[in-house]
Amino acid sequence: MNRKQRVLNYVNEACASFKPQDIEKGMGITTREVAEALDSIRSNISKDLNQLTRDGELKKIEGRPVRFISIEKARHKPLTKHVSSYKEKEQASVGVAQEVLDFSYNKTQDIFNTIIGSNGSIKNAVDQAKAAVLYPPKGLNTLITGPTGSGKSFFAHAMFRFAQSKELIDSDRELAVFNCADYATNPQLLMSYLFGYAQGAFTGAANAKEGLIQQADGGMLFLDEVHRLPPEGQEMVFSFMDTGTYSRLGETGKNRTANVRIVCATTEDPKSTFLDTFMRRIPINIHLPSFKERPVTEQLDLVKLLTGLEANRIQRRITLNEEVVKGLIASVGYGNVGQLKSSIQLVCARGFMNQLNKDEISLTVKDLPENIKDHLVGLSSNRSEQTDLSKYVEAQMTINPNEPFYKMAVDSYELPYNIYDIIGDKAALLEAEGLDQDSINQYISTDINVHLKSFYRNHGFSFQTESKLAEVVNKEVIQFAHQIVGEVEEALGGSFKQNFIYAMSLHISSLLSKISSGQERIINKRIREMAMTYSTEYVVAEDVKNKIATYFDVTIPDNEVYYLTVLLVSLKEELSSGRVGIVIATHGNSTASSMARVAEELLDTNGVAAIDMPLDMSPKVVYERIKKAVIDVNEGSGVLLLVDMGSLATFETALQKETGIHIRSIDMVSTAIVLEAVRKASLVDADIELLYESLTKFSGYTKELPGHNSERKPSSRKPPILLAVCASGEGTAQKLKDIIEKVLVESNDSGIKVMTCSVADLETKISEWQKKYTIIASTGIVDPKIQAPFIPLERFIEDKPEQLLKKIISLTIKESMGTLPNKNNAQAVIYSYVEENFAYINPKKIVPILWTFVNECGKLRVQNSDQYAFHINLAFHMAGLIERRLQNEQLNLEKEEQDDMKDHPLYPKLKRLVKTFEDKTQLTIPSEEYRYIFYFITKEQGHMEDIDTLLMD
Repeated sequence: MNRKQRVLNYVNEACASFKPQDIEKGMGITTREVAEALDSIRSNISKDLNQLTRDGELKKIEGRPVRFISIEKARHKPLTKHVSSYKEKEQASVGVAQEVLDFSYNKTQDIFNTIIGSNGSIKNAVDQAKAAVLYPPKGLNTLITGPTGSGKSFFAHAMFRFAQSKELIDSDRELAVFNCADYATNPQLLMSYLFGYAQGAFTGAANAKEGLIQQADGGMLFLDEVHRLPPEGQEMVFSFMDTGTYSRLGETGKNRTANVRIVCATTEDPKSTFLDTFMRRIPINIHLPSFKERPVTEQLDLVKLLTGLEANRIQRRITLNEEVVKGLIASVGYGNVGQLKSSIQLVCARGFMNQLNKDEISLTVKDLPENIKDHLVGLSSNRSEQTDLSKYVEAQMTINPNEPFYKMAVDSYELPYNIYDIIGDKAALLEAEGLDQDSINQYISTDINVHLKSFYRNHGFSFQTESKLAEVVNKEVIQFAHQIVGEVEEALGGSFKQNFIYAMSLHISSLLSKISSGQERIINKRIREMAMTYSTEYVVAEDVKNKIATYFDVTIPDNEVYYLTVLLVSLKEELSSGRVGIVIATHGNSTASSMARVAEELLDTNGVAAIDMPLDMSPKVVYERIKKAVIDVNEGSGVLLLVDMGSLATFETALQKETGIHIRSIDMVSTAIVLEAVRKASLVDADIELLYESLTKFSGYTKELPGHNSERKPSSRKPPILLAVCASGEGTAQKLKDIIEKVLVESNDSGIKVMTCSVADLETKISEWQKKYTIIASTGIVDPKIQAPFIPLERFIEDKPEQLLKKIISLTIKESMGTLPNKNNAQAVIYSYVEENFAYINPKKIVPILWTFVNECGKLRVQNSDQYAFHINLAFHMAGLIERRLQNEQLNLEKEEQDDMKDHPLYPKLKRLVKTFEDKTQLTIPSEEYRYIFYFITKEQGHMEDIDTLLMD
């Protein structure tokens, strides 16, 4: 074991007996204490302690002297800390008693009488617990089982208090708690922690140390997560259970005695987890029910109790309407009472922020997060549960502060921390280590984002969605953050990371809370020095500070500008370098999945998200699935949404607004478009606009754009050129040409010419050049709207042009080496697609029928230059149609839309073709399906409106 590990072990052991109030008072272990205990040089120990703090193993407490505590103790501060200053402000008028915050009951009474369900679902458990405590001479060892969040720790604390009320344990004692998971892989460390160690027992053990068994002598020891105790640990513990004697690690020939009541807890099945010898020594096995196993009356009482904790915390009356109560109860699942507690904290926090200046917090449906709202909606389909709840839930539940209740002094659930503490702690730590200002600036900038991301992850947050942010931050604050982001970006001449909204919202929310509670902040000099080195950001931060003061009508301390400056510096964005994400969403049971699978197998790639929308799936459900897929595939460069029709084509704006991700949507997706999108996603420098523009101009592998429909020969026969455009064709365009030519020379691509052109001559020149050359890309002040990637001027200048051009040139070379579709390979593509993606269709029988049908449909088209691309696209659609009919599914269409189609002169011809198709396949094609076949035939000819106007939900 190296020195750093011994330092960590010592601090963890030394902090084990610390109570929450000790942590609040600033207790901790000093460098000198560790150095003396391990008989090591103080400077070396200081180095180890600071490194362990950076590694996240320890928490540093500033002061004179500096102290350290274990990270586990730092995580389990009392929940009241988050709003302590707020409560202190109103304490004089409200009169909060300390007993209310810890144990507001008469310690001589039966604590079990105050526990919900003691005469109901847990009556048997209570009787067993009392028997275990009262059994002479020192009670019986007990195992508490139950699912996660069912209240096992709470029940163990109640047993301890019951023993005190019966004067079996002194009233000044505290329950000793040991979490077995912390030392599951280190039996020796576990033994030293439980039983203590003798002087010299191991290197660094300069002094003898008592263990938790000795500390619990005359009291009770709670072994939580006892299923994580390894077999060696179980042997140690049951040996003590048998004899009541033990020896410290490193002691020989000396037995110590202790009178300890042992209570264990586990979520596992005892029979499959523990040694038989261990179970024989625990005669009492208490099982606690899940939340859903409790009767409705108890569930309601638990809501009242847990809401009462929040009422005491904020010292306000809280009212919950009927829908809120039902939603909270319906949403409880795997997490049980613990989950309910977390949900209530979240809802109360949201209500508090929305009604900051009111004496009463009134919780309604608008304060519920989306997941609880969803469970409330789902409750309507569960008649049994709905009926049970309706019998007992009142129209309004009112909870007053300071109502008596029993509360554990320690709780693992904490409300979110604020960003001020992160900045101040980090700055002090780095200053103590002697880092220069530049290094401090860099570390703090990085650390802010690390802590924010950790917070989002731990609490289910995401940089891509604000729905959960609104659960703990006032919507008005979020709106303000949105309002200023554009102004800040403009002032600083750049853009910010997506987490600007989240970081700024949390920052302002915490600031307003501190101002409301009358807290003052003493500025850290390192923060001030760092802020002053960023003069531009400082000026912008000062403007933001003034805007906050005006918008929320509050007085902002002058030193707030330093924190805002550091926040802006930390959140400034560097150009994203991830790939453009691709999501395919189509109607049908497997259409999107099939397209994605073809692309992934043919192009040897992955990461394409596919959302299939069965015809009976509601738009709301599919929207949520698409939103999740968008978030999952986003790598910072935006997401391309490929859809077929209907409501799917309308989601782009809403998704972009809700997720904050740059999204572009293309409808009437086909396998060819998917292949092109996936192929190009990594070949145009991950720029979503370049990719979008390229795909909107893509209409098969042979088709020219309208207006440029001269017959296209294989690109290998025409020399490639790059086009630079400006107002005159001489100034900016010539400079762009110089840059491009330099890159081409360095890349040995001398065969590519660069042409310049003015805006006025653009149309004429392009028409002329396309006869002689293949335009592989363009750049400049306007997009020439040709079938080649366009690089906006600002992007070309700001990016590395050599990398951008190499990707485009690489794409062009690959295209020139490809072959154009012909009849044989078009039929082969259709056959392969049907064979691989449709379980109920025999390709040998159906492909010839499909080919005949699409070939006849092709003859109805005015433009037929891309006939084989058309054959492939329509055949894919018809294969899906066949599968829908075999599964008795169909698409829906408004009657007036069908009437419009029937008035078209091509409709009678199409109807005859479909009738022939029906005869060959022995299927009936609904008239609704005609519309989509009709669209394939006419979509390039301008006869009908775009498909995204169809089937609007």
